[in-house]
Amino acid sequence: MAGPTFPSSRATPGVPLHVVWFKRDLRVADHRPLSLAAKHGPVLPLYIAEPGFWAEPDASARQWAFAAESLAELRSALAALGQPLCVMMGEAVSIFRQLNVRHGIAALWSHEETGNGWTYARDRAVAAWAREAGVPWHEARQFGVIRRLRSRDGWADAWDRDMAERVMPPPEALPPLAGDWPARIPTPAELGLAPDPCPGRQRGGRAAAVSALESFLTRRGRDYRFEMSSPLTAFRACSRLSPHLTWGTISMREVAQAAAARMRMLKGREDADAARWRASLVSFTGRQHWHCHFMQKLEDEPRLEFENLHRAYDGLRPAVADPQRLSAWERGETGYPFIDACMRALNKQGWINFRIRAMLMSFPSYHLWLPWRETGLSLARKFVDYEPGIHWPQVQMQSGTTGINTMRIYNPVKQGLDQDPSGHFVRTHLPELESVPDAFIHEPWRWPGAGSLAYPPPIVENAEAARAAREALHAVRKGAAHRAGAQVIADKHGSRRAGIPMTGRKKQQARKADDGKQMVLDL
Repeated sequence: MAGPTFPSSRATPGVPLHVVWFKRDLRVADHRPLSLAAKHGPVLPLYIAEPGFWAEPDASARQWAFAAESLAELRSALAALGQPLCVMMGEAVSIFRQLNVRHGIAALWSHEETGNGWTYARDRAVAAWAREAGVPWHEARQFGVIRRLRSRDGWADAWDRDMAERVMPPPEALPPLAGDWPARIPTPAELGLAPDPCPGRQRGGRAAAVSALESFLTRRGRDYRFEMSSPLTAFRACSRLSPHLTWGTISMREVAQAAAARMRMLKGREDADAARWRASLVSFTGRQHWHCHFMQKLEDEPRLEFENLHRAYDGLRPAVADPQRLSAWERGETGYPFIDACMRALNKQGWINFRIRAMLMSFPSYHLWLPWRETGLSLARKFVDYEPGIHWPQVQMQSGTTGINTMRIYNPVKQGLDQDPSGHFVRTHLPELESVPDAFIHEPWRWPGAGSLAYPPPIVENAEAARAAREALHAVRKGAAHRAGAQVIADKHGSRRAGIPMTGRKKQQARKADDGKQMVLDL
């Protein structure tokens, strides 16, 4: 795909454009920058496909496929308003500079973005250009994340106020601009993305988001609280809104208000069905808070994408991952059936529930003793719903490097027995274990017929690897220096429990739990 082309004449002679820059907010409903810009003059809705962004090690073709489908629907929605989406490929500052020279930019409008390090640097560059060019840049909140936050005190109340604001309707119309503006959406190959088959990936777009929310709140979500932890039930019971929130085909405000409306519908009902719905909706509402709570961590401290949050853990693990161990884990060939089945499901679906994400991160961090940055990047590429602000704090939490969270070393055999006792999920994704009896399905190496299986033995010995990891981390945690550093981190990033729903736990249990122990983000 060639570089951006611009109409030769001014879109509106003598009148500069209000450029609405779509990033990961691919919708027209509840899109404040679009609605506000439309009140000030002619609007150019713009999406920039940035090769530099897609060349980053956390990006993948499965993510772009979802985004491209969402862009196609956004393009149609904007066309129905009068002005279709303009799609350009290139570097943001260069494109804005050329637009300003050729057509004039009255103002730039967008949502704030808590993205990865690349988008952070890009936004700083855009801000510097806008100041130099004298172009106002108006940014609105996308989630309940507060930029330049001084204290977490009162954060949950501020989230509630944000989510209670009116859902802003799209503009009634967008006057069409003169000229032939580019609108073709690039292919993965044009962005330099390698083939990435993901046959079970969710479809992108606003229609799919609205459908998922409606089916969750009216049918699928009744037993969410009880079924979200197991991969046997989570694919159906979870809302499956996470990729839509990541790419902004639906807003968190819309989700929060729809869930609140559903809860109001249950008011006064005392039957068992209503009780199950209420319990699940309380959990679902709590997870909306936690979603933004984690994003706030990265907003406040962008370095945690790259560095140990608590620097006492620097040098604890190897700087470079063992390639054989890393590859076996990525392919789902570690010899631990539940780990491997979950990884293969993720490879095919681009999504898996939070408990399994935690386990898939914990296993390479502890049992395989791999550096979290490399394994975190690998998982990021697999997740269609990759949200940096949630992903990197969770990666560090499950790797034991935050300094403030309980060390959580998942036993891969016990997890399988707990979550998939009959081995149905394992056999679905590991057909090579079809002949293994139920009694041995999570420890096939103990089965007398193990020698006939086309399946590897365990890559490490479970108890021994877990013990070595536990001892290494405990050694770091001893001493006053670690405690002092952990207190600073807790003061800055810890939740203020009084304002965030405890997702059904008893208050006494919640007080004893460390920050994050009950934080499952199965949206």
